[in-house]
Amino acid sequence: MEWLQQKDLKYIWHPCSQMKDYEDFPPIVIDRGEGAYLYDVNGKSYLDAVSSWWVNLFGHSNKRINRAIQKQLEKLEHVIFANFSHRPAIELAERMVEITPKGLSKVFFADNGSAAVEVALKLSFQYHQQKGKTKKTKFVAITDAYHGETLGALSVGDLDLYSKIYKPVMLNTYKAKGPDCYRCSYDKCRENCNAECFHHMESLINEKHQEICAVIIEPLIQGAAGMKMYPPVYLKKLKALCKQYDIHFIADEIAVGFGRTGKMFACEHANVSPDIMCLSKGITAGYMPLSLVLVTDEIYDAFYSDYTELKAFMHSHSYTGNTMACAVACEVLNIFEQENILEDNRQKSKLLNDMIKAAADDHPYIGEFRQLGMVGALELVEDKKSKKGFEWQKRVGYNIYKIALEKGVLLRPLGNVIYFMPPYIVEEKDIALMVNAAFESINEYFGI
Repeated sequence: MEWLQQKDLKYIWHPCSQMKDYEDFPPIVIDRGEGAYLYDVNGKSYLDAVSSWWVNLFGHSNKRINRAIQKQLEKLEHVIFANFSHRPAIELAERMVEITPKGLSKVFFADNGSAAVEVALKLSFQYHQQKGKTKKTKFVAITDAYHGETLGALSVGDLDLYSKIYKPVMLNTYKAKGPDCYRCSYDKCRENCNAECFHHMESLINEKHQEICAVIIEPLIQGAAGMKMYPPVYLKKLKALCKQYDIHFIADEIAVGFGRTGKMFACEHANVSPDIMCLSKGITAGYMPLSLVLVTDEIYDAFYSDYTELKAFMHSHSYTGNTMACAVACEVLNIFEQENILEDNRQKSKLLNDMIKAAADDHPYIGEFRQLGMVGALELVEDKKSKKGFEWQKRVGYNIYKIALEKGVLLRPLGNVIYFMPPYIVEEKDIALMVNAAFESINEYFGI
């Protein structure tokens, strides 16, 4: 592996990485994948406990998806998507409208999550301009939000790690203090609150609604913030307030869609339908870049006209509606329908909870274990009583991640949060390996 690592370091700049770290901890070169496991060029296996950045739903080298790609490849690899179309895109769009929350009726194609967010923001802004509401130019997000890393997406995010350096060139957006259930200011918990924290959003919108075109939010789980989880009632209140003031409710379900939270889409937990929904990641089970933006007829109709005035949405990507990606996404939907995935996930999520909850509650450095569906997270704290977290310079999560890799488990952290987001095809033995390696690595780091 060493010579491949040397070539990698000579030519490749890896994402979300301080490349100096790679001098002491060079990249692991993966040769193949099978099921929930990755295998490096030396044959060592790693349980992919984070679904390769949350995208892999049904395991690596899934035979059904492999066949779907091969079948499509023999027909058509790609075609311009302006004034041309193809069967996989048509089928995918129809099926997505059928399964997403009621009211979403038109599908716009892009090729990654950040691009989907850019599309959503631009659509909302242009809609209000074309409806004569020209003062509506601002967006609202909640604190600790993450919506991608292009400039527009960063502008509605709130994590300095990604955005601080770019603030001089970012959009000026409003941030409302969001839910923080672990450190709740109202001494409530997720199970018994009425989203008292929503008053921050309510106050902002009541004051600024004439300027606001959309609120964008990650439904129920703020992923990059450390898998921060909050109750569905927050979404119910947000939907009602947006409707009251003619503000678009944008649901960024890029990370939480496609069964990850226990339902097909996280908004279903609150029984709300957004005006705009962004989808990506699991849509192709980790195989191909693809994202979708679903909107209501009302939004679509504001762009529908002849050439007496230009109302078209002038946004495009070279690989928009890629045929192979669409074919894969259709097969992903087939797997959901034919293999009872959501019910299996409910059983596996309970198994995950059973294996972790008691041990986490008793651990001196685990402040909280939180879980929703097939997402679990351990927040590590310096002091359990005060809930004081570790300083980022200590890189606690990163060091535990390195220990876990030696044990054959990929647990890429989010700061001081170790999380579990495995492929849906994991078995009981895989979950046990994942959990045991996590606790062993945590204990080894702290010398317990």
